[in-house]
Amino acid sequence: MTPTLIYSGIGRQIWLSLFGRWIFALLVPWFVPTISYLLIGDPYLSSIYNFTGGTLMIFLMTIIAFVPHDWAARYIAQKYPSFDSSVKRSALTALAFWTLTFAFVTAYMLFIMHFRPFEAQLDARMMLNVYLFEFVAVLLLTGLYEINYSSNEWKALQINKEAIKRAGMQGQLQSLKSQVNPHFLFNSLNTLSALIADEPKRAEQFVDEMARVYRYLLQTNQNELTTLSAEMHFVRSYYHLLRTRYDTGFDLVIEVNEKDLDKKIPPLTLQLLLENAVKHNSILESNPLRVSIRSVGEDLLEISNNRLNKSTPVRSTRLGLANIMAKYELLSDRMPVIDDSGHFFKVTLPLITLKTTNA
Repeated sequence: MTPTLIYSGIGRQIWLSLFGRWIFALLVPWFVPTISYLLIGDPYLSSIYNFTGGTLMIFLMTIIAFVPHDWAARYIAQKYPSFDSSVKRSALTALAFWTLTFAFVTAYMLFIMHFRPFEAQLDARMMLNVYLFEFVAVLLLTGLYEINYSSNEWKALQINKEAIKRAGMQGQLQSLKSQVNPHFLFNSLNTLSALIADEPKRAEQFVDEMARVYRYLLQTNQNELTTLSAEMHFVRSYYHLLRTRYDTGFDLVIEVNEKDLDKKIPPLTLQLLLENAVKHNSILESNPLRVSIRSVGEDLLEISNNRLNKSTPVRSTRLGLANIMAKYELLSDRMPVIDDSGHFFKVTLPLITLKTTNA
């Protein structure tokens, strides 16, 4: 689980509930005596009985009124949770608070004017003062909610960024560990050596594509997101290395809609999936490993490969898939779908747009 759980889902609801209680505790010491005096008048301070009884009565009324206020604030915050929605969230919260306050205060004043508890002197002139006081109190309450909510959202954003950086570093190290190791370099250099002697032009192209692969591995993964277009350029270079090494034993089919190329994806996601396909399947010219990358609509990208069991299976650590899932958990409200059944292994990746990015 990532640190952002504190600020999302159940964690967000718990925080909002605790924050509502904290606001209530902060307001009660000055709000209840002030509104008690405005509702009852001078008799409120004329005796211990009136003061104690009036304070207790208004305190109970405040509790009853505060609960729906807190529910409204939590509902609006959950509906518009992003940091960028501060103005809209504040306006809606203030409107909800004013509506609720007007309803409750009017009902309470009518009750007090009818029954005159504790010798209350409330009249129409005093009602105006109560409404003005409640108007100011609502502004203060809305400000307290928004300032504290926004500050916690800002902290959550910073935690998210740090977590994304950590995930990026882990992905980079994982990619380097699986690719820049003696075995990989040995195979690449062997391929290059054979090409230099027999096909120098292809050898030159192989070196160029290899340089692009390592440049992308070292640089692009420092970013939280990259365009699908950039990732596809990298995949073609990576595929060139695999194709040169395995010849017709490995085949890649790309069917990506042009409109999807400007959408976002976590860097190295496709490389990790290609790497997994190569790692866990046999690659024979007589029975090629075929990987397809294609758009399937609704901002989704499907990566699939046929299953070709190795004579000596490689134990799966699922680190690559875990890395992909961790990045999507931080960056999107939609998660990849893994289909590990049947004759094909499929992963459906959501393409991230501004609508699905956690702001």
